[in-house]
Amino acid sequence: MNIAFKPFETADAPAVITMMEQFYAIDGYPIDAAVSMGLFMEFTENESLGKGWTITADGVTVGYVILTFVFSFEYAGRIAFLDELFISESMRGKGLAKEALEFIKTQTDLLSIKIIYLEIEPHNESARKLYLSKGFKNHKRGLMRYTAK
Repeated sequence: MNIAFKPFETADAPAVITMMEQFYAIDGYPIDAAVSMGLFMEFTENESLGKGWTITADGVTVGYVILTFVFSFEYAGRIAFLDELFISESMRGKGLAKEALEFIKTQTDLLSIKIIYLEIEPHNESARKLYLSKGFKNHKRGLMRYTAK
């Protein structure tokens, strides 16, 4: 199987948004396709926000991965958040997520990334095992959030 990672282009929006809907449905998260479409356009037009790639297998789009950027004094520069990694259901278990993580690791030097954070659902033990096997570590800090009005 020939795996490729292609930087997001505006033409990828419909396919990526459809996959986002599938991804969010796994855990019952709401998604507004029109809002996500606008966010996709903003994201692809502003390189300072991050970088995204479609994942293709033998020329067919089967997933996507998104890194978003943050500047950190603690880590002396740019850090990234692995915001989303999705592989279509029919292609899971074929090593594509492992390939995606290896690809992301190659991007750290190219994008001047010092560290990558990510979050996983507590019930997703297979994802936890995958990330641990690829060099990610559990972090001692907890994640908190504030929702602006």
